Amino acid sequence: MKIAVLALLVIGGALIAAAQTPDARLQAQLKQLFPSAATFSPKEGEPPHFKAFVNDPRSGPQTLAGFAFWTTELEPLERGYDGPIKILVGMDTKGVLTGIIVTDHHEPYGNFSVDPPQFAAQFKGKSIRDPFKVGADIDAVSRASISVTSASRAVRNSARRMARQFLTPPEAGK
Repeated sequence: MKIAVLALLVIGGALIAAAQTPDARLQAQLKQLFPSAATFSPKEGEPPHFKAFVNDPRSGPQTLAGFAFWTTELEPLERGYDGPIKILVGMDTKGVLTGIIVTDHHEPYGNFSVDPPQFAAQFKGKSIRDPFKVGADIDAVSRASISVTSASRAVRNSARRMARQFLTPPEAGK
């Protein structure tokens, strides 16, 4: 009986520890979006997001570097050709994208539309004030225009929603 109780305690403790341990893949993706970040917050808030923090020797402890969020949580009705395109987006505190990672989709032409590194790379450094217009500032593949347009719109709309909620608008004339 004592062995069974001890076994349950060990298994229960391991399950609790596993539940509290951050997902290594997610942590790696967040680090990809914010390479200089020292830590990330758990997902929190409305809209749901992660916060990236950097150690700033001048200002003391940690400074907010930006936010990371899932497009599918902020724009759940946005769909590609064959369903939602799940994208993790990083945005700094000035409204500039630090990058995107397409993590899941069911697009028939995904292997040459939203999957290639070039698709994600074109978003790095984009301001939320940019148009995100396919054919203008976003490159597209002709047979995958629904996928690319939907993914671009999801990134634009979710980033602008986060900015409205958490960033201070720039002063006029600056």
